[in-house]
Amino acid sequence: MTNNGRILFVHAHPDDESSQSAGSLSRYVAEGAQVTLVTCTLGEMGEILVDDWAHFSPSELGKHRIEELAAALGIMGVDDHVWLGGPGRYHDSGMDRDEFGNACPPPHEQLPDGAFWSADILEAANHLVEVIRDRRPHVVSSYDTFGGYGHPDHIQAHRVTMYATLLAGVPSHRPDLGEAWQVPRLLWSTHNTLVWHRAVEVAKEQGISLFDDAEEQESRRDRSADPSQIVAVVPYGQYAAQASEALLAHRSQVDPGNEFWQFFEIMRGLEGSGEAYLYAAGVPFPRSEGPAEDLFAGLDLDD
Repeated sequence: MTNNGRILFVHAHPDDESSQSAGSLSRYVAEGAQVTLVTCTLGEMGEILVDDWAHFSPSELGKHRIEELAAALGIMGVDDHVWLGGPGRYHDSGMDRDEFGNACPPPHEQLPDGAFWSADILEAANHLVEVIRDRRPHVVSSYDTFGGYGHPDHIQAHRVTMYATLLAGVPSHRPDLGEAWQVPRLLWSTHNTLVWHRAVEVAKEQGISLFDDAEEQESRRDRSADPSQIVAVVPYGQYAAQASEALLAHRSQVDPGNEFWQFFEIMRGLEGSGEAYLYAAGVPFPRSEGPAEDLFAGLDLDD
């Protein structure tokens, strides 16, 4: 059955869509939904994992990552992609680490020119308002208040998305950006804590031990969502291989031999694994005994 829903994902950098939403993107494209991806920066400050590309400047890396993202989108079938404000309007801010090892913003004096972290929120939100009013999505998804793990661009993407979805529905706000559209449902993507503990045990059995007990607990501080608050989990199912292939298209950022990415694949392969979401605003999901498996569940898709 064809899905006539419309869904919009907002991500900070190329590869974020593939590491966090590839299963959902692939599924809804395959079902015939209108799928839009907005990427906020070119990812110029990403860590380069390919020796032959180590000489890239941030500008050169950003241009290369445009190609990687195009390849990943081709694998997932996504043909509606928007750079927030246009390609390169906002620069990857980079990140630092706090005393716990969590990602955090770099000192202000170290931010690159045009850093997304320093962007005017209203200006950035208006770029997204125009996209929202044009696509009129039934569902919008971005990060939680912590950006998933503290990266400043993820946090900024959260702020911009929250502001834009509110402004998009206000008729008196910037009517030149299109007819007002009240987004029916707003979601935050989150780590799937429903399978995290099982994944840690399976990884240890396979000789992959990223965390000792103390470190594991601290590491979860930036990953954890109360399982009772997870309202939807889109199973990887038949799209698991597609999602993995899309992630590997980001060669500058993803090393399949690294234990972190091996752990990531272990999580994807577990029964019940999928991409998890928190409810943020709009129409709640229908009552059920567990998380919904469809982000459109309970919505009127005739609008």
